Amino acid sequence: VQLQASGGGLVQTGASLRLSCSASGITFRRYVMGWFRQAPGKEREFVSAITYGGITKYADSVKGRFDVSRDNAENTAWLQMDNLEPGDTAVYYCTARTSFLSSRDPNDYNYWGRGTQVTVSS
Repeated sequence: VQLQASGGGLVQTGASLRLSCSASGITFRRYVMGWFRQAPGKEREFVSAITYGGITKYADSVKGRFDVSRDNAENTAWLQMDNLEPGDTAVYYCTARTSFLSSRDPNDYNYWGRGTQVTVSS
């Protein structure tokens, strides 16, 4: 199983980034795809998740600014991040959960990618 996240970078406040997560080795339709992030010195926190059927969930801190999507035929999920703030600076992780229901608990996810760095300067 491999989850490959990409698309991070260094941007200024108010900019946008689009993270991609390419999955291999799993039956994509059986998995909820999630995004978590971890800033230095902080615990890993839930960002967003999307079920196979397209039901989405967001952390309150990103609601209205981030948009999660997936293409089940391409085994790929995306996280569109708009109006980025310095508080969004973190390593972002793509995850997969063997379930039809999403979760905000990182312990509920079975597979994790390596993460991609997002840095937002003020």
